[in-house]
Amino acid sequence: MDLKEIMSVSGQSGLFRFISQGRNGIIVEAFSDKKRSFVNASSKVSSLEDIAIFTSEEEVPLKQVLKNIFEQENGGPAPDPKSSPEALKAFMEKILPTYDQDRVYVSDIKKLVTWYNTLLSLNMLSFEDAPSGETPAEAGAGEEPAAEARAAEEPADKAKPVKVPAARKNTPKPKSQK
Repeated sequence: MDLKEIMSVSGQSGLFRFISQGRNGIIVEAFSDKKRSFVNASSKVSSLEDIAIFTSEEEVPLKQVLKNIFEQENGGPAPDPKSSPEALKAFMEKILPTYDQDRVYVSDIKKLVTWYNTLLSLNMLSFEDAPSGETPAEAGAGEEPAAEARAAEEPADKAKPVKVPAARKNTPKPKSQK
């Protein structure tokens, strides 16, 4: 499962697949209805790869949390995101006992459950990217990524600078003095 290509756009519901980098933003495709849309560079866009959950010790990457849910639910769907706040908090304690209850809100848990159920319904949850006990970062350790791979790792919410040629001024040439 590659979370780099899966985006969350602030102000829009659902998840999106990254399609292309545009001049002033990115082009994404909604998983729900396959409609493509342009997202302006000023919009808050997050790759699921860059999201982590606060715990009392450290931040846990979203991929690990999704894996915990998958194992807890035996590959089945997570509880309904419209469940009571108490039920959602109890679920979160089962999958991530050390989550920071002060910084992880019920709305965050609802979003997490919704994302998990969406990815599960699309058969996009596979956790066999790296050998067991090894994170994907450790699996590729020691290898120098190619320029294309480094470019792909850049956050999608930042538009790449575009070189614009300087405008030519129509100024008269100075007359030579003789």
